[in-house]
Amino acid sequence: MIVEATGLRKSYGATEVLSGVDLCVEEGSVLALLGPNGAGKTTTVRILTTLTRPDAGSATIAGYDVVREPGRVREVISLTGQYAAVDENQTGRENLVMVGRLMHLGRPGAQRRTAQLLEQFGLTDAMDRRVKTYSGGMRRRLDLAMSLIARPRVIFLDEPTTGLDPASRNMMWDSIVELVRDGTTILLTTQYLDEADRLADRVMVLDHGRVVASGTAESLKGQIGGERIELRFADELQLLKATGVLSGVADGLVLNVPSDGTAGHLHHVLDVLRNNGLEPERVSSHRPTLDDVFLALTA
Repeated sequence: MIVEATGLRKSYGATEVLSGVDLCVEEGSVLALLGPNGAGKTTTVRILTTLTRPDAGSATIAGYDVVREPGRVREVISLTGQYAAVDENQTGRENLVMVGRLMHLGRPGAQRRTAQLLEQFGLTDAMDRRVKTYSGGMRRRLDLAMSLIARPRVIFLDEPTTGLDPASRNMMWDSIVELVRDGTTILLTTQYLDEADRLADRVMVLDHGRVVASGTAESLKGQIGGERIELRFADELQLLKATGVLSGVADGLVLNVPSDGTAGHLHHVLDVLRNNGLEPERVSSHRPTLDDVFLALTA
């Protein structure tokens, strides 16, 4: 495991923010941290990136202890926050070269790496424009490119697509997928559950400073129940008759029938209703999403 933490605890005054958090991330994978505001996501990231010391517990990145060896940890990680940390009065290329020189690549090395990243993130055409003329999506891509100048092994992305339009979000997602394909490890916090569903190999849900669930997105969905067929009826009488011939749970005028998700089972349910003179107003199939998981686990 390239990222490991055991028993992380952190309090601010009388408020305990983390209450014994354990996590691990395999190299070349994506872990998504989910949780409501105040759950402890940002504090966890700050500890792992050496910005905050834990009160108890331990954590290592690529084998380096975040408390005893913070300098070595910073050599192998990069942190991209919610807002693009770019110089608006410089061009995209100047921003990248500046960071490259700060990372001791030298001018030729910084220029070579800049050219690679501009191409990788689709910014070549805009490289000599001042960043203040960039769209939000372009700024976020430039910010991510700047974090990759030194080829970090682990990248922490704190809500990387907040405020972006759908097209820009998709471009950022594609960039993240490419990074992982090249072997980079990513720890991602996000408010968008579809983002975690698409990108994460594993999902960890925090609530009140504790890990309340961890696993693949599919395994977490499976924990809160399987697929169901939603049947809406015109009145309570039809709903009552439907509950007599089908096994399900009524909610208002909707009957939720457990399903294996196959077309055959859907046809069977509709045939049973039709044979009993019942016709629902609306039929829909529903499978659990990460939104369902999130709401179920965090109340």
